[in-house]
Amino acid sequence: MDQNELFSVKDKIVVISGGTGVLGAAITKHLAHESARVVVLGRNAQKISELIASIGQTKHPIISLLADVTDEENLEKARDTLKQSVNKIDVLINLAGGNMPGAVITPDQTLLDAKVSELNKVMELNYLGTFLPIKVFLPLFLTNSEGSIINISSMAAQRPISRVLGYGSAKAAIDNLTQWLAVEFCNKHGAGLRVNAVAPGFFLTEQNRTLLTEKDGSLTARGNQIIKNTPMARFGKPDELLGTVQWLASDASKFVTGIIVPVDGGFNSYSGV
Repeated sequence: MDQNELFSVKDKIVVISGGTGVLGAAITKHLAHESARVVVLGRNAQKISELIASIGQTKHPIISLLADVTDEENLEKARDTLKQSVNKIDVLINLAGGNMPGAVITPDQTLLDAKVSELNKVMELNYLGTFLPIKVFLPLFLTNSEGSIINISSMAAQRPISRVLGYGSAKAAIDNLTQWLAVEFCNKHGAGLRVNAVAPGFFLTEQNRTLLTEKDGSLTARGNQIIKNTPMARFGKPDELLGTVQWLASDASKFVTGIIVPVDGGFNSYSGV
């Protein structure tokens, strides 16, 4: 197998949740243009349609599946719909996630201000929103007991970051789930089914843009603090996640399971001194 084939995702069936966000859209577009057979899973039909239209012509038509990643019955219906056109999947990328104001502790708040109901929602979206798609789509991996599951962690999991109490806790659970499933699947289903995670550093998204930048594009105090603690001294660009995701989705990483890969400009390595 030559190098191009080793890293290829051509004709692989790739299911992506959360593909309509800033980072998800970049990954979805890239894999579609790399000739993967992309399946976009989400609960907003209009956003999925807009994403597919923005991608343009690809080798394989992009399939859309409507489902809420926190609703097991909903996901099962989506899986059964997909089974009408495919009998297996090769890659599952769990990009769905997010945060809520009540799960954030701002500088003028204390733990007493945390809202348990919103903490529950953040845990549900990030943790169950990763766990349930893996559980529901697992039978489509077991057709030949191989494939790659890619979860999305965060720097907030590995280095606790101020304010984002709920999000950091949820992503720490994703790290543990990733490693636990990597061992579980090797033991129960063989070495062909792998589970890994990508841990992005700071990328500008619709959720964090107003926290990190002013209306004129200059950095907020928090944005400056992050840049000072990132050796590369900038935020990441969405296309800088593509190489890592493609590597984990391809046969180039066939002996890799149970790892969390930082894509963070050196943030995780820097002590601040």
